[in-house]
Amino acid sequence: MNMKNSIVSLLAALSLPSLAGSPPNVVVFLVDDLGYMDIGANNPDCFYETPHIDALAEAGMRFTDGYASCSVCSPSRVSLLTGKYPSRVGTTHLFPGNRKREPKSGAYLPAPFVDELPREEVTLAEALKTKGYHTFFAGKWHLGYGPNFRPQKQGFDVNIGGWDKGGPYTGKRYFAPFNNPEIKVESPAGEHLPTRLARETSSFISAHKDEPFLAYLSFYSVHTPLMGRSDLKKKYQQKAQALGLQASPQDFGKLEGASDKEHKLRVNQNHTTYAAMVEAMDLAVGSVIETIKNEGLWENTIIVFTSDNGGLATSEGWPTSNKPLNGGKGWLYEGGIREPWIIRYPHVTESGSVSQELISGIDLYPTVATAAGYDVEADRDGIDLRPILAGEPSSRDALYWHFPHYSNQGGIPSGAIREGDYKLIENYEDGSVALYNLKEDIGESVDLSSSLPEKASAMRQKLHQFYQKHDAKFLQTKSADKQAWSPY
Repeated sequence: MNMKNSIVSLLAALSLPSLAGSPPNVVVFLVDDLGYMDIGANNPDCFYETPHIDALAEAGMRFTDGYASCSVCSPSRVSLLTGKYPSRVGTTHLFPGNRKREPKSGAYLPAPFVDELPREEVTLAEALKTKGYHTFFAGKWHLGYGPNFRPQKQGFDVNIGGWDKGGPYTGKRYFAPFNNPEIKVESPAGEHLPTRLARETSSFISAHKDEPFLAYLSFYSVHTPLMGRSDLKKKYQQKAQALGLQASPQDFGKLEGASDKEHKLRVNQNHTTYAAMVEAMDLAVGSVIETIKNEGLWENTIIVFTSDNGGLATSEGWPTSNKPLNGGKGWLYEGGIREPWIIRYPHVTESGSVSQELISGIDLYPTVATAAGYDVEADRDGIDLRPILAGEPSSRDALYWHFPHYSNQGGIPSGAIREGDYKLIENYEDGSVALYNLKEDIGESVDLSSSLPEKASAMRQKLHQFYQKHDAKFLQTKSADKQAWSPY
C-alpha cells in the first residue's frame, strides 16, 4: 500500500462514526474448536465447505497469523471478553464442568487457577452498555458456575443458551429438545442447535436495527459430541467416497516435538460427521449475515469471525486435521493456537485483504470498545486493530502464552512466545525449550534452539519477564523427592 492510500485508509478508520452516521453495530461469531485449516478461505484443499465464511473473508480482512490466547476454551473466552491474557486474570485452564472433579495431572500437579470469570472484570458487553449499546449473547458461555456467573450478570441484556456447560450435554444435545436452562422456550422437536442460535441472533438484530447493538453468537459447534444433520452427513460420505478419502490407518501420524513420539495425531480431513457440523455452522453464519444485509446494516456493522482454540486433532474423537500446522487443541503448537480470524470493519478494511500481522483474542475488546467510543482501560493487554485493518503495520513486538496444565488432549504444561517469524516453546516439566522459524517451518519440525542459542536465550528471557509481569503460577510438586521446575 502506497503512502497516499495509507493516509486515506487511516483517515477512514478514524472517521467511521461520522461516515456511518451512528456508532457501529458489532456482530461476533465465535466458533468452538474450529481449526485454522477448517475453512476454505485459509485452506484451498479443505474437505469441509464454508462458502459463507469464505464470502465474509472476501468482504473484509483475513489474518494468516491470528491466534487464540490459549489452547483450550475458557481462558480464550475470558481474553475475548476482557482484553487480558488469561494469566493476568488467573483463568489459565478450562473450567471443569464439575468443581468436584480433580484437574488433570501428570508428573506434577497443575498450577492453581481461577475457575470463573470474576464478576469485577469489566467485560466487552459492560463497556458497550455504558455507550448505549443493546447487548445479546447466544450459545456457549462456560465461564462460571450457577446463575450469578452467566452472561446476563456480565453485561448481556439477553442470553440464549449460555450457562455452565462446555458443550450441548443435555436433552438430545445438538437437536431439540435441548433441555438447556437458558433456552426458556424450547425448540420444535428435532431443530438443529446452530439453526436455533442463528435464528435468535437474527431476531435480536432485526429488533434493534435502529440502535447500536452487540450480538455475540458463540456457537457450541463444532465441539464434541460429534453429531451432524443426516442430510449433510450423507453429502460428505458421498464426497469422501468420490475423492477416495475413506477412513484408514494412514489418517494418523505423529505429533512433532512432543515427548510422546507415538502420540496419535489426525493428518487427513475426512471425518464426515465433523464436516457436516462445520457446514451447518457456516449456514448459520450465512443466515445472520443475510439478516444484517436485509436490514440495511451491512455498512454500519463490524463483523468478527474467529475460534477459541485450534482444531481437535488429538484424542476425544480426532475429528479434524490441522496439517501443515502441528498439533491441535490443548497444545501450544500452531495447530492448537493459530485461529481463523476474519474482520470486516466498514469503511476501514479493504475487501479481500489479507494481513500477516500478529493478532490475538486479547485484541477484540480494545478494538470493538474503541470503535464504540469507549475509553479502554490501561490494564488491557490487547491493542486496537483499526490501524492494522486500515493497512498499517503493527507496533506489536510479541505474543505470549502461559498454560501450566495437562490438557485433556494430551498437551503438556508449557509457555510460548511468538516474535516475528520465530516461536519458542518452554516445557514446564523440565524447563527445556524448542525454537522454530515459522516462516520456513510452519510444521514446527526443526528445533533451532541449539543452532541459534542467543536467539533462544533472548526470547526465553522475554517470556520469563512476561511470567513475572502477570504473576504466573506454575506446576506443583506431588512428592518431596520430585521438585517441580520453576523459572523463578
